Formats: sequence, C-alpha cells, structure tokens
Amino acid sequence: MKRRDKVNYYLDLAEMVSQRCTCLRRHYGAVIVKNDEVISTGYVGAPRGRKNCTDAGACIREKLSVPRGERYELCRSVHAEANAIISASRDKMLGSALYLVGVEAESGEYVKNSSSCSMCKRLIINAGIERVYIRDTKDEYRMVYVSEWVEQDESLEGVFGY
Repeated sequence: MKRRDKVNYYLDLAEMVSQRCTCLRRHYGAVIVKNDEVISTGYVGAPRGRKNCTDAGACIREKLSVPRGERYELCRSVHAEANAIISASRDKMLGSALYLVGVEAESGEYVKNSSSCSMCKRLIINAGIERVYIRDTKDEYRMVYVSEWVEQDESLEGVFGY
C-alpha cells in the first residue's frame, strides 16, 4: 500500500471531522495545521447549547430555497472554518494552513467548486492563516494562498469603481 501524501492525509482528517456536522445540506470539516502539528479542528454546527438542524429536522435555507453562497445570516450553524479558528490561538495560526473538505449530505459526493464563504475568508485572513487546501476528489485538491483573497477583495466588486 502506497503511503498517503501529507496534504491528502490532512484532508482525510478534515473529512473525518466533517462527519460530526449537524447541517442537513452539506458536511464541512476543517483542520488547521502548522509545522505538521494539528492546531485545531472544526465542523459545521449550531452554536453550543442551541438546537441544530439535524435535531430540528429542518433547514430554513432549504425551506426558503436559498441558493448556495447566499443569505448565510439565516443559517443556524457556525461554519467549519470559523469553528476551527475559534478553537485556536492566533499565534499558533500565524503562517499555518487550513484543510477544508465539503461533502453533500444526501449524495456523499464532494461539494463541487467548494471554497470558503466571504465571511470565513475574512476570518481566515485575520487569523493569519497562509494557505487553504480544498478537496475536489478523494485524491485531488486545490491550494489557495490567502494573500490572493486579500488582493482579490470580492467585497469591493461593483464598489468604488472596482
């Protein structure tokens, strides 16, 4: 058996973490790693003490047919990236990498063109994370330098002549 490459090893961990997810639509898991040490993990779930969507048996965004990437303020959950960042100290995250895996809840397929939402991108930037690895298939992934998210500020699209 061939030894698993390091990036896919950490993405496999993120996929395992995603199995704790309480979202009815998509299961995301995130792992923050620095110097080959896992700093923190996170999965999508309701804030501590609040009822989650799996317990409620319903998703308000699903009921309202809200498309992916829109109206996150309606969602009961905290995203995987945010939960991983909340659980780590900034000094440990500086220069780290975040590994992200998204799986469709119903089909079990990897989320196509997966990426962090604009809110999570801002958290990742401020946390000092340097790179984000995003799983596309069991063996394929993309790597994004967080500095690209800083330079390509999507929040300015259509504003100030951008």
